[in-house]
Order: sequence, then structure tokens, then C-alpha cells
Amino acid sequence: MKIIKKELQFEEGLKQRIKFICEFSKVNPTFINGSIRKLEKTNLTYIEPHRVIIKNTTFLVFNYSNDVYISNLYKKIKLSELEEYLKNI
Repeated sequence: MKIIKKELQFEEGLKQRIKFICEFSKVNPTFINGSIRKLEKTNLTYIEPHRVIIKNTTFLVFNYSNDVYISNLYKKIKLSELEEYLKNI
């Protein structure tokens, strides 16, 4: 089977909001685009979330979402709580 990978672009509004929060927290984020992976000739698709690395912590985000996942998809916070979380780590 062949896996088809297509890179997703960060939604610009989301990226700007994260940059703005990081400026207030005086940290520099690293953005890594997510992707869509599809198995050829099937209807199986996986959406890999965008990754934002801040202070050696990986945050997972999806376009058009207000949730930020910390390291994996089990622990999440609201985007509005990210600044407070960054101050505590």
C-alpha cells in the first residue's frame, strides 16, 4: 500500500494568536506544519496536527480549533489558557 502525504498550512489567524501569546510570555515558538496521510485506494485518512514547540514542550493544534493539546491528544487546554500555562512551566 502506498501512503499519500499532503502538508497542511497553518491557519494564519491561529498562528498569529499563538505568536501574540508567546510575545507576552517572552518565549519563541517553533512552528511545524501538520499533514494529511491517506492510504491509497482506501478511505482511511489520518490528520496529523500542527506542532508548536515552546520551551522544549510540544503543543499540538488543529486549524480552526480553540484547544491546544500538550504533548499528546489526552491533555488539552483552551488557547486562552496557554499564556498562564507557559508562565508555570
